[in-house]
Amino acid sequence: MKKHALPLLLASLLLAFSSMSFAQEQQGYGSKVGNKALNGFANMTTGILEIPKNIINVSNESNVIWGFLGGGIKGILNTIGRLAVGVADLITAPLPTNPIVHPIYVWDDFDVDTSYGEVFRLEGEESRQSGLHRPENKFKNRY
Repeated sequence: MKKHALPLLLASLLLAFSSMSFAQEQQGYGSKVGNKALNGFANMTTGILEIPKNIINVSNESNVIWGFLGGGIKGILNTIGRLAVGVADLITAPLPTNPIVHPIYVWDDFDVDTSYGEVFRLEGEESRQSGLHRPENKFKNRY
């Protein structure tokens, strides 16, 4: 029985996390807080999956050697980023803000690079641009 308990627990958590994103449109305050806390916990515990994800993605874009070197470094940095975002989401769970990391979970859009958006935007606030805010280069027209 103990052999089957951990895989069943992980499978049920995976199904619970993946189905939450569909119902986020019409949620109350309590469910938003709960989802943010679960997002934070998921990012803290599954952030290590960024390493193989980035190795695979960089290998597909270039070659296997650069995939292991560059993808491994990129994966380590994204693991640290996802861990930090998870801690921040857990601490600020009572504030229903928009997600900082995109995709929200590592396993969503596995072939898409992880990106980090605006921090602590309350839900309902519009972003400065559609999608993620990307600051323009201030030195672009200087020279």
